[in-house]
Amino acid sequence: MIILFNKPFNVVCQFSPHEKHPTLKDYIGIPKVYAAGRLDTDSEGLLILTDDGTLQHKLSHPKHKEIKTYWAQVEGAPQDADLTPLRQGVDLGDFFTQPAQVRIMDEPANLWPRTPPIRQRKAIPTAWLEIKISEGKNRQVRRMTAKIGFPTLRLIRYAIGSYTVDGIGNGQFKVINQ
Repeated sequence: MIILFNKPFNVVCQFSPHEKHPTLKDYIGIPKVYAAGRLDTDSEGLLILTDDGTLQHKLSHPKHKEIKTYWAQVEGAPQDADLTPLRQGVDLGDFFTQPAQVRIMDEPANLWPRTPPIRQRKAIPTAWLEIKISEGKNRQVRRMTAKIGFPTLRLIRYAIGSYTVDGIGNGQFKVINQ
């Protein structure tokens, strides 16, 4: 069984109780499923859960190079040339990223509201980027955009491989039987 969950902002990717935040248990009442990877508490979007240990390993282990697609709302208005370092790989200090596929995009049409909303500044515009990576280290996309001078304000994982959040409301899930 595969569960595609559209994780809301501020939800912790664990089933055990957390003192400050809601957890997966507050949304998914299916026993004996485990997350294939994680999303930070302040990130939203696709989280895959499964009861199949082999599939969980395949989806979450870096050696399998599953492409993850993120939508990042960034502070500022990058031009295409500003994204070149991401396409070449950037040095984040503790590791050098693999080259990413990145493009400037319109705000996603099927976007749900975030609670609470991001901070808006009148004098500073925001832009949306689509970023595809095969890694997925801790806070990697946020660190990458900050490194090139465009900090991430909102981060949504749209897809993992061919699985997407399309048609799944925020805080909702869909079960796929294999």
